[in-house]
Amino acid sequence: MNGDADEFAEMALNLHDETSVDETVERVLEYGLKAVSCSYAGVIFVHGKKRVETVVATHPIVAELDKMQFDCGEGPDMDLLSKESSIMVADIKSDERWPRWAEAVSGAGVHSLISVRMYTSSTTVGTLNLYDVEPNHFDHDDLAVAHVLARHAAVALSTARQEEHLWQAIDARKLIGQAQGILMERYNMSADQAFSVLLRYSQDKNIKLRVVAERLIATRALPG
Repeated sequence: MNGDADEFAEMALNLHDETSVDETVERVLEYGLKAVSCSYAGVIFVHGKKRVETVVATHPIVAELDKMQFDCGEGPDMDLLSKESSIMVADIKSDERWPRWAEAVSGAGVHSLISVRMYTSSTTVGTLNLYDVEPNHFDHDDLAVAHVLARHAAVALSTARQEEHLWQAIDARKLIGQAQGILMERYNMSADQAFSVLLRYSQDKNIKLRVVAERLIATRALPG
């Protein structure tokens, strides 16, 4: 795919055609492995401004490599999320930027990487990480390819996230409406009164309003 505009165009279309976050991430990693012929790939998501997590990886070792960064408090993703847009490491074992992380990762048999921040004009979605077991595996052409993939992935993932949130919100409104209807019919309440009952129960029991509605629909009564 390197240097092939047609394949990049097909990649972009396919990414934007995926219907869920999980499917989009899996397609991103599929393209990443193919694009630079590396050993492993993974995607880290940012939630809010502080919480990060490995969402999908091509091998269990990737989650361990990411955890090493969080445990050590240093590593390429830490720098990416705070100040850099991309990082390429030719030989992790001899890299001096993150000594504790480098020692742990090289001990796990991984020796080179590319990490690229996935971001749009309004938000940072996460990072795309490509690893190889050989040192000096990646070159600047690979880095350029990773940048293109990360930019397309960021837009596709941001859109997929928004669509999932939208459908979740629509589904929640439907459930709450059904629960209101049950209370209105059973206790001769108005819509506002029924919603107030659901909301008060949610607050008193510290249970999400959607969950309260689901329980009421399933059992036809509020527990307790």
